[in-house]
Amino acid sequence: MARVAVYPGSFDPVTYGHLDVMERAVRIFDRVIVAVANNASKNYLFSMEERLSLVREAARGIKGVSVVPFEGLVTDLAKKKGTNVLIRGLRMTSDFEYEFQMALTNRRLAEKVETVFLMPSERFSFLSATLLKEVARLDADISSFVPKCVEKRLKERMKRCASK
Repeated sequence: MARVAVYPGSFDPVTYGHLDVMERAVRIFDRVIVAVANNASKNYLFSMEERLSLVREAARGIKGVSVVPFEGLVTDLAKKKGTNVLIRGLRMTSDFEYEFQMALTNRRLAEKVETVFLMPSERFSFLSATLLKEVARLDADISSFVPKCVEKRLKERMKRCASK
């Protein structure tokens, strides 16, 4: 039986830190389903279609990774996909409280769903999509943070936003 995990997130945009967690996850699991979230209460820089496209392009070389959109509870998605494992990336201790709270909430919603925390390489432990967007907005070099496809789209989006 294949070991399958779901790696949920907004991926707005996908970074090398996200890709690093995906690579670590496929060393443990046969398949990793990257679940791109659509949360109506969030303001995304990229649309769902754009985020799906960027994640698929950025992760295309990682064997065992598939990418799907999702709305609603991630525990429901895990059940639908036939797994009981969620992957979450932990960067700094500042992530821990939020991730711990989310993991306990998910456990309460679906007691058989487990959360596995993976730490990215120390090269990416400081990296967040929020910080990345701010750096890109200030027109700094972001090539060490994101794949070329993301860098290009992010720079285009920042120029469009700046001209408004």
